[in-house]
Amino acid sequence: MSIAVFASGSGSNFQRIAEVAQQDRWPEPVSLLICDRPGAKVLSRAEKLLIPAYSFVPRSYPSKADYEKDVLALLEKYQIKWIVLAGYMRLIGPTLLQAYQGRIVNIHPSLLPAFPGKNAIGQAFSYPVKVSGVTVHFVDEGMDTGPIIAQVPVEIADDDTEETFTKKIQQVEHQLFPKVVYDLITGKISCPDHLYRNQSKGENQ
Repeated sequence: MSIAVFASGSGSNFQRIAEVAQQDRWPEPVSLLICDRPGAKVLSRAEKLLIPAYSFVPRSYPSKADYEKDVLALLEKYQIKWIVLAGYMRLIGPTLLQAYQGRIVNIHPSLLPAFPGKNAIGQAFSYPVKVSGVTVHFVDEGMDTGPIIAQVPVEIADDDTEETFTKKIQQVEHQLFPKVVYDLITGKISCPDHLYRNQSKGENQ
């Protein structure tokens, strides 16, 4: 049993988690990368780490369900137990939610429920706020709405730009996310029961 990371872009969080897992000899290693954007930088990071990587083109499928069925088949082939979303810019659909109830986590660059969705750092600057941060949460059917596992606030200094603040956020992410994933796979963190109930209810509607 092992971990699959889903990513769409640069993949710095993927690389950090994979490196920590390898260095610390996690009992369940990162053994697969799923990417929905061919040519994304994260694919080259996976190659350097000798982690199998698969690139999909979701729009080439008739539906999200068809896309996720192919992804699910790959996850089963690699005996994946956990899904970690690290900059994956797509909502997870019922096919994967049902198969991985309580075993999908995501990282988001804000203090949820503030600034969900895309460009959370830009949203924080536009608002503006003095403090934003990082959230790790379980994934449900909504956009950044699942039960929160951990949060770390990050102050926006008067002289910060979006670029400098993004670097601050990434530094926190690279410390927080591996710790949360490790606690998850070793049983120190478990999914709230109500997430199972809500997902099951949605599947039966």
